[in-house]
Amino acid sequence: MPLQPITPRRLYRQIADQLRSLIERGEFAAASRLPAERELALRLGVSRPSVREALIALEIEGRVEVRMGSGIYVRQGPAGQVRRITAEAPLETIRARQLIEGELAATAAQQMKEAQLAGLHAAIATMEEEATQGRPPTSGDRLFHTRIAEASDNSVLLRIVTELYDERHNPLFEQLGSHFETAASWAAAIAEHRAVAEAIASRSAPAARAAMARHLGNSHDRFTAGWSADTPHAPPVRKTA
Repeated sequence: MPLQPITPRRLYRQIADQLRSLIERGEFAAASRLPAERELALRLGVSRPSVREALIALEIEGRVEVRMGSGIYVRQGPAGQVRRITAEAPLETIRARQLIEGELAATAAQQMKEAQLAGLHAAIATMEEEATQGRPPTSGDRLFHTRIAEASDNSVLLRIVTELYDERHNPLFEQLGSHFETAASWAAAIAEHRAVAEAIASRSAPAARAAMARHLGNSHDRFTAGWSADTPHAPPVRKTA
């Protein structure tokens, strides 16, 4: 038997494989509700965010159905070959961004020129315009974060920030966003962007670092909010082609 390449398996993928196997063996019957995230995390010895990423992957595969306010339910197994999701884990990506972009915001507070600061405010204005039109304000959001990276004068850091941001377009991230990104959540994010811009304009590296860390930490928390009906959800932002 020829040797096969060894590839690292992302944690959420390992969790999804276990849950899929249990579903296929009938441990979790079709139409039954899966145990709560907290219980699954305890039984598997992993974090709740990793469980959530696994459940979203299984939702994309058609193995489970997410019912906001009720829970996660097993669906009848899809017929034929199912494409396995191998995208980067969204919540891990946000945590990586928090580490990197906090330092970049601190650097921007020390190095940004007035014209670059004006560019940050223009990016926020773009976000506000997109949100007013009922669209996810991702164009302005991307511009805001890449302009902060540009202030470092380091092309490698700019590339890293751009690539990490563009993970938003992977299927796992988009499916997660379909449940938790709302008009209200984007309004909160825009306010956080203003706080980052103000901290950078104050020329305080600690304040800028803290504001960016707070924003991305809040982003992580928004994606890990409860599934239950006790958590209010504003109407989703209308998606456009």
